[in-house]
Amino acid sequence: MTSSRPILITGAAGFIGFHLCQRLLSDGRQVVGLDSMNEYYDVTLKRARLDRLNGFPNFRFEHVDLTERDRISALFLSAAPEVVVNLAAQAGVRYSLTNPHAYAESNLSGFLNILEGCRHASVGHLVYASSSSIYGGSTRMPFSVHDSADHPLSLYAASKKANELMAHTYSHLFGLPTTGLRFFTVYGPWGRPDMALFIFAKAILAGEPIDVFNYGNMQRDFTYIDDIVEGIVRVMRQPATSNPDWKSAAPDPATSNAPFRIHNIGGNSPVQLNRLIEVLEDALGRKANRNLMPIQPGDVPSTSADVSSLEEATGFKPGIPIEIGVPRFVKWYREFYRV
Repeated sequence: MTSSRPILITGAAGFIGFHLCQRLLSDGRQVVGLDSMNEYYDVTLKRARLDRLNGFPNFRFEHVDLTERDRISALFLSAAPEVVVNLAAQAGVRYSLTNPHAYAESNLSGFLNILEGCRHASVGHLVYASSSSIYGGSTRMPFSVHDSADHPLSLYAASKKANELMAHTYSHLFGLPTTGLRFFTVYGPWGRPDMALFIFAKAILAGEPIDVFNYGNMQRDFTYIDDIVEGIVRVMRQPATSNPDWKSAAPDPATSNAPFRIHNIGGNSPVQLNRLIEVLEDALGRKANRNLMPIQPGDVPSTSADVSSLEEATGFKPGIPIEIGVPRFVKWYREFYRV
């Protein structure tokens, strides 16, 4: 990334998008941020993030939905971005059980508009958010990008797998370098209110019980936001290339003879949900009233990331533990909500 062309970040007012924009803007890059500002969760939080980004002179915001094909096309042609990072999507596993069409519209049609924009604007590299949820029914741990991931357990997961397949098609047909990043349970300051850590902190501080699914035995590869951003930035600098050793008779799902790559970004140290709650209790100075419940439809009992492909490609391996990350989140939460 050496040209004067801007970087386009979709989902700029979202959790990861906000932090990535801040990092790139602080590094002196020109950033065009796109967001639909939808009401999936509290728009006030999104506006607060956006207010911070608007304080940078090298930031330009576009209030656009990914599904608005003509506006997306025009934006690509006017901005002529060097790199695109697509973080905009309809998120949430459980929400996909009741609002499936939102996922088809944003995550499929919207992503197609991004691919078409990259194709016609001669974008040098498309980096896009995939998800650990695509591993679905697999119990082979840790999850490796080189293993099959063809049994998703939610429509959200299926839509993310579809993004990877669509990206590969454009890499093959048009030579567009694409890199998909499978994020593992991201948390930290300015996080999403629909995520467990946020929900737990709010309830514990209010003296309300928390619903603990799978009786607290769930394991997640919690990944602190700074590790996610560092991984994205390093990947952005290295456009995907073809794998000269790729064999069609034994295809590697994470690479291709086209300029296509898939990487996991996870803490590579799974933590039991009960342990996360203990660390949160210590940071808050309060005990939780736990309402133990069975696992929910669409959830997987465990996630664990093999990050060897990311480390080989970029020299980076996430490593911030929850004992450091959770107190940082709590500090931000108390300051932002004044509790």
